[in-house]
Amino acid sequence: MGYKLLKSQREFLEIPHDYSIDVAVYQGGFGSGKTFAGSLLGILLCLKFAGIRGLCGAQTYTLVRDTTLQSYFEHLENMGFVSGIDYEWSSSNQSLKFKNGSEILFRHFDEPDKLKSLNLGFVEIEEMSDVPFSTFKMLLARLRQTKKRDWKNFQYRIFGHTNPELNKGWVYKTFIENPMPNYRLISAPTHQNIYLPEGFCDELKKLYDEKYYNIYVLAQTGDYDSGLVVKGFSDDNVREIIYQSDLDVHITCDFNVDPMSWILAHKTEDKVFFFDEIVMENTTTERACEEFVSRYPNHKSKIIINGDASGDNRSCTSEFTNYVIMKKTLAKFGYETEVKIRAFNPPIKNRVAAFNSKVRSTDGKVSIFVDKKCKKLLYNIYNLKYQEGSSRIDIPSFQQIKSAKELKFLMHPFDAASYLVEYYWPITL
Repeated sequence: MGYKLLKSQREFLEIPHDYSIDVAVYQGGFGSGKTFAGSLLGILLCLKFAGIRGLCGAQTYTLVRDTTLQSYFEHLENMGFVSGIDYEWSSSNQSLKFKNGSEILFRHFDEPDKLKSLNLGFVEIEEMSDVPFSTFKMLLARLRQTKKRDWKNFQYRIFGHTNPELNKGWVYKTFIENPMPNYRLISAPTHQNIYLPEGFCDELKKLYDEKYYNIYVLAQTGDYDSGLVVKGFSDDNVREIIYQSDLDVHITCDFNVDPMSWILAHKTEDKVFFFDEIVMENTTTERACEEFVSRYPNHKSKIIINGDASGDNRSCTSEFTNYVIMKKTLAKFGYETEVKIRAFNPPIKNRVAAFNSKVRSTDGKVSIFVDKKCKKLLYNIYNLKYQEGSSRIDIPSFQQIKSAKELKFLMHPFDAASYLVEYYWPITL
């Protein structure tokens, strides 16, 4: 079958210069056809230059397997290619081999030193902004496969696709601020994809806060609240919240032992009110339950337990999962409980997007409220940041925590709160 490419996809595939190496990044909003274009380019290079060796990877192999590799298989099927005849997939080597001798290796970049022996004709990088700049430079140096005589008009290529960075990281600095002549950034707002369902962008605008919409739909790059994870949080989100004994209480949990972080909330159909927190060092699930009982001994309505899916880890004996312990302990004191958790935790960026959309939506609606008693949650909201030059959250190291104990409380309280928000108001990225 034939493809009718979007303008940005065609621009990404075609090289407008004659330098020996082309370096390109397709930076687009959700649904802008980024992975589609990257995997298509990888296949076209394999078909055009017989015997070429390519590498396709991301920071984690899960992303490669579940996103990029599936796009490759879809293209091969659409092109009428038959497995075992036109190409072979090797599960043991994690590679695609074509009948003309071309090959693509699929790898993660979490251990970049393991890739230093490769000699490649092209490299494809999924979610480029999540890959460290040092890894990008190492991969650039691997473009040294010996050219074959019949490779006419061949140019080495390293290309990536990514959502815009949340701050002005290395992709911005390399491709926008001070690009080399052979470096290209192709910007692709979501609304340019004419194949998306009608009203797709309008629905995203309802879900996202304005800054998130500008970045992840309009594909704009810029300083996004100085790298803070939580965006647009203001005095409008902080208020005194009165606990109501006759309303359901949500306990949303992160089960890290030191600290264990539980956030307590009431919620309505579209709003959540975080009124207290239980954040304890070197503790157990049972002790945290007892702390709740000591604070709210006369609670009358149901307790709904939300939180980390790994707290229901089935690799342990079922009677010892954290949620079972909570239910048994709270039942011992006469509380009615119900557990509502996901089967698997969503990616952190989904939880961040969901949380920010409730902090303040694009039209200015505030739907998350936090009482000042939630000191550790507020500490996270005001201090949790992304690593400079990346879209990864900056989690303090052991050495940093030794020097500044308060850093141990970063991430876990936010995790707890965001599990609840994402469960009831999910956003799929």
